[in-house]
Amino acid sequence: MLKMKKLTISVSFYLLSTLFGQTSGKISGKIIDASTETPMVGANIIIVQTQAGISADENGYFNLINVSPGKYSVKAMMIGYETVNIENVVVSVNRTTSLDIKMKQSVVEGQEVIIYASKLSRKKDQTSTVKNISSEEMAILPVENLSAVVNMQAGVVAGHFRGGRSDEVSYMIDGIPVNDSFGGVAAVSSLEVEAVKDLEVITGTFNAEYGNAMSGVVNAVTKDGSNEYVGSFNTGYSTYITGNEKNNEEIFIGLDPFGKNANTDLKINFSGPIIKDKLFFFSNYRSQNSNGHLNGIRRFEVWDLSNFYDQDSTKWLSENTGDSAYVPMSTGENSSFMGKVSYNLGNIKLALMINQNNSLSQGYNHVYKYNPDGRGFQDSKTTLSMFQLNHFMNSKMFYDFKFSRTKNDYGFYVFEDYDSYSIVSEDGNYKGLDLLAGDTLYNYVNDKYMTAFGTGFFTGGQDKGHLKRTLITNNIKFDFTIQANSAHSIKTGFSFINYELDNAGKSIRNAYTGTPLEGDSYKPITLPDSTVFSDIYNVKPKEGSFYLQDKYERDEMVINFGLRYDYFDANTSYPSQRRNPINASTYFLQTESGEDSLDNNGNLMIDQSRMSSQVQSKISSQISPRLGFAYQLGGLAVLHFSYGHFIQMPPMYSIFSNHSSIIGPSDYSTTVGNANLASDSLGLNAQKTVSYEIGLWQELGKNTSFEVNLYYRDIYDLLSLAVVSTYNQVEYGIYTNKDYGNVRGLELKLDYSYNNLFLQSNYTYQFTRGNADNPSQTFNRQGSSIDEVIRLIPMSWDQRHTFNLSVGYNTEKFGVTTTGYYNSGTPYTFTPQGESNLALLNLYPNNDFKPSNYHADLSGYIKLPIIFGVKPKLDFIVYNLLDRYNEYGVSPETGRSYTAVVSETELLSHRSNFNTYEDRYKDPSMFSAPRHVKVGLTIPF
Repeated sequence: MLKMKKLTISVSFYLLSTLFGQTSGKISGKIIDASTETPMVGANIIIVQTQAGISADENGYFNLINVSPGKYSVKAMMIGYETVNIENVVVSVNRTTSLDIKMKQSVVEGQEVIIYASKLSRKKDQTSTVKNISSEEMAILPVENLSAVVNMQAGVVAGHFRGGRSDEVSYMIDGIPVNDSFGGVAAVSSLEVEAVKDLEVITGTFNAEYGNAMSGVVNAVTKDGSNEYVGSFNTGYSTYITGNEKNNEEIFIGLDPFGKNANTDLKINFSGPIIKDKLFFFSNYRSQNSNGHLNGIRRFEVWDLSNFYDQDSTKWLSENTGDSAYVPMSTGENSSFMGKVSYNLGNIKLALMINQNNSLSQGYNHVYKYNPDGRGFQDSKTTLSMFQLNHFMNSKMFYDFKFSRTKNDYGFYVFEDYDSYSIVSEDGNYKGLDLLAGDTLYNYVNDKYMTAFGTGFFTGGQDKGHLKRTLITNNIKFDFTIQANSAHSIKTGFSFINYELDNAGKSIRNAYTGTPLEGDSYKPITLPDSTVFSDIYNVKPKEGSFYLQDKYERDEMVINFGLRYDYFDANTSYPSQRRNPINASTYFLQTESGEDSLDNNGNLMIDQSRMSSQVQSKISSQISPRLGFAYQLGGLAVLHFSYGHFIQMPPMYSIFSNHSSIIGPSDYSTTVGNANLASDSLGLNAQKTVSYEIGLWQELGKNTSFEVNLYYRDIYDLLSLAVVSTYNQVEYGIYTNKDYGNVRGLELKLDYSYNNLFLQSNYTYQFTRGNADNPSQTFNRQGSSIDEVIRLIPMSWDQRHTFNLSVGYNTEKFGVTTTGYYNSGTPYTFTPQGESNLALLNLYPNNDFKPSNYHADLSGYIKLPIIFGVKPKLDFIVYNLLDRYNEYGVSPETGRSYTAVVSETELLSHRSNFNTYEDRYKDPSMFSAPRHVKVGLTIPF
């Protein structure tokens, strides 16, 4: 009988595969003797690609922790036994890949057997709904950005995760939150698809390590360099190939596919070693120039003056000095750069990354159709810098330290410098003004030019909003993981975040307003924060968190349990008396008989209860429990259940906006942020979701799997606006927690793959109810004297049926993938035309549904013959393959695009010498974009 001995693998090899917390996964399992089913004590497990390895314990269990996401080959070895090679072992971020290995004795040394990892190996630890998409999977989908990948997942309906509001998702890069903390809706720092190794999308409950989210988590894990130099250059050109007609009517005016409406795209990717096996780099750059499919007509310049007030058309005035050229009105210039350097020091790994995004864009606005130059620009610049340290202490424990700094500069304006000007060189008429040589000509023009009366469109003028906002986020994050034994993996950590928010929102005013020169003279100025025309402040809020979670994995059972503590400190002050926030009026005490009260010196006594003073904000804190359970049924199915409390602070605009608490003179014209983070009637606290989920994953065959999930969510303390009445009887809104919603839904998923063919499909059936779509809906209804909503109504994203299907066939030489989307339509508010507004009083919002819509996208590639030693690749992508004109925006009177119920009174009110009334409601942005074709050439190097 052969003597068995343990084959030792140096732990130092294992260190080469370590990665950072929330960016790595684990391979675990049990090794037994195939004939006796006894544990294989000391059997060795090796990841072939990295030579990382570990030995099985006395019960045959093993855990390879902190493994980089990817596809691996794993070997199980022991003297006297066949070597078992397991192929296609897929590791995903924050997931455990389970391998149960049986080894047979062998009398021939070196004998090997090859098996393939089952789909079950990736699902065994799934205690909630999680989707991990690898870089290889994203590369063959008809998508070009991560948001498109996310929107393809089950449970993501009309851009909302499982029925939540759009600001309830946490976006992360390498485990670091990159949300827009001010607006809350999107990420301020984003990665290109080519820079992502693994994308984790959680639409169900999530572990305690994730916080400040109620509906979902999106975590993108970045790529690293390797010992091979890899690079590619891609240039793309895209345009719109469309019939441009619906019901024999042209929709997109002036569409010039190979001219002004064409788009360009440039991508460069390069990575490799700086010092082999030690120091690596990865870089990715992209530049896009998009002109969109929506055009306007430059009939008017911003300084043109029009007057259609008189019923007599002979008295109309209409200066139209524009060149009547078609102007793209949905444009964007975007660039991004991601650079990363990784240094491996044995048991310590360091990484330094910088990610930069720049964007300058304009969106279509129908009322500016004939005056496109009057619109403002959105200007955004974001730089994310991140330092990461991973210390692998031994085969059972490691910790991660991360420091990140995100700086986001956001602006909205026509001109960044509102008082910019030029000096007139000679006498003449400039921008409608008769000027002399040496006079000052400002870029902004007089407000008198901005009118849409009669025509329904601006015939001059400019958007006078001017916003500059800088948000700096410094984040320190620490995570510690220990494999306490073969069953328990314990993880704990904390984070501290310091913000600096510098906001300067202004309305550009005329220095001559209120003087006789107001109509003929103009000088742009901005007013101080002590007026309703500016909102200027600098605040430095803070937040922190601590969590502890235990993942128990044993045979057929997995249990996740965790607790999380979060706190938020607004670090500012707020007025104590909301009915007189800036002491605009002084109130005196009176006796019971109504006479003024006097002090001992005979002076009037001030009623301090009606006066305001500044109160320091308090710290808001919450504890949230999380529980997940998964159980393997036989060898082909996994049942899971999860429950959790999820807490999220409202976005910063609801805390700090209108920081000076200046109340305008009109009712319902002012809203104020709320830094009173307390539980009183006018306090603002964290929003809370309680989620329940149960699901079953079933392997139907070697290449087919099916999954079903049922979920329910209660959403409490949603952001809303409460009405406050000042002592002067002016009503305004203040942010607080009043709204409620709930969601229930069903998800079905079917996946199939065979050799080069794959099919992925998902279906979501969902009901979303609440008392308000957004924080201001109730406030606005009250301001319009419309009845309060006293029952739960459908939310505007309450789409009943959502179905996505992707089918692809991809080989080494060519590939093609198509994805189809079906959406049953979201609600809108049907508003019947009536002679009296009383008809609106009992009409609830979202009382009808828009038409259903569907479309298909197609992508593919063809490897071209080798030219001068280079292997070029031709790739293409077609959006809206069938050229569907889906109706995303509809008339509240008809429920369809490009239609309206027009009364005789409305027709008579239209006064114009260049358009008709129907021009007002025929807005091309109501339709989806037409067929968009992109062709690119990739040259690897």
